[in-house]
Amino acid sequence: MTPTLTIVVANLKGGSTKTTSAAFVSHALEGAGLSTIAVDADGENESLLSWSEAGEWSIPVIGLPVADLHRKLPGIVDNRYDAVVIDTPPMKERLGVVASAIKLATHVLVPMAPTGIEYDRLPAIRSVVEDAAALRAGGPPPELAVVFTRTVPNAASTDVYRQLITDDGLRVLGPTVGRLERYAQAYGLPIKNAAGTAYGDIVAELLTSTEILTS
Repeated sequence: MTPTLTIVVANLKGGSTKTTSAAFVSHALEGAGLSTIAVDADGENESLLSWSEAGEWSIPVIGLPVADLHRKLPGIVDNRYDAVVIDTPPMKERLGVVASAIKLATHVLVPMAPTGIEYDRLPAIRSVVEDAAALRAGGPPPELAVVFTRTVPNAASTDVYRQLITDDGLRVLGPTVGRLERYAQAYGLPIKNAAGTAYGDIVAELLTSTEILTS
């Protein structure tokens, strides 16, 4: 049995705030009353796993950087958690691992800055998600959603790229994550009150469109 909510955080390349997003989303889910487990599927860096140990998280984090993650993870998670968040390696480096994670996903979150170079990567990301979803054993395909990170207040580019991506038929979540020291310097530290950050707003938006009971 798999959790009601399985969020895969993915992008084509590294340095796109995947691990930061996975960390804060996991804690925001816990803050929303969901029993949550996080999965570090990036075997080369293991940043999420190392962060959880250094920050002494209450959320369990396991390392599972394998290309058959979709087969192994359900047996590990079983029915003990409401939500699972999977931090993936860059698609260009470990496509098999990312595709395997997507086969389990209810949602695929793509954190990206609203810039031209990151916008140009979206078609390739979308293709990977669609190809992996087509190989699922059953159930609906995951919902692909973009999350703007490292945003600057009042920057016109944010609205421009939001419209471009929406016109391309992709969902862009309403909340944006600013370029703040809180996130830039967060690695290795405990995460407190994630529900009170932009990531809490992101989780709230996801939960409003997901059939899940919170305690």
